[in-house]
Amino acid sequence: MDIRHIADRILSVRSAERTTIIGIDGLGGAGKSTISQSISDLLKGEGLSVIVLHIDDFIHTRSVRYNGDYEEWECYYKLQWRYDYLLDEIIFPIKKGNSISKKVELYDKDNDRYYLYEVDAPVGSIVIIEGVFLQRKELCGVFDYMIYIDIPEEVRLTRVLRRDGYIGDDNQIKLKYDNRYFPAERHYVRECAPVQNADFVIEE
Repeated sequence: MDIRHIADRILSVRSAERTTIIGIDGLGGAGKSTISQSISDLLKGEGLSVIVLHIDDFIHTRSVRYNGDYEEWECYYKLQWRYDYLLDEIIFPIKKGNSISKKVELYDKDNDRYYLYEVDAPVGSIVIIEGVFLQRKELCGVFDYMIYIDIPEEVRLTRVLRRDGYIGDDNQIKLKYDNRYFPAERHYVRECAPVQNADFVIEE
């Protein structure tokens, strides 16, 4: 994967007169965090202000996102994220041309609560937001450039079996993905056509 090529695509839409918001979209286990950090490191090395935000830092507590009135995959798709909070606290101020220097609430999954984190994004920064489902309607108009990482489900399953030991053993991980994550991801692909609508697609 040519990180330099991806970074150059981002730089082609970047302006020093405004903050540029980049989306790194992809399904579970696609490698979004790794690619986002690699891009950030490269661009920071060139003297640019870059902030990486993870959509999973903006999720609801368990009491909200696990709801017996919904099927498990619907909980994940419909109840997981605090989109309004992300938009109100970070995105809308940036879109108005403002710099950001404030503490925002991020989710601590180990303790199921929020903590305060300082976000500093002067005008002219590049804000990279990585995570699943970034092309859904709730985030329409947020991103200046959207990258989608398209990795087959079977490859991603192999990766999450190695990564997600906090869920349990291999059978428990697979059960959770079969019941919660994969059905929501398939729904997203059908509803939002992320490959077709992204500005750039990374394939493996």
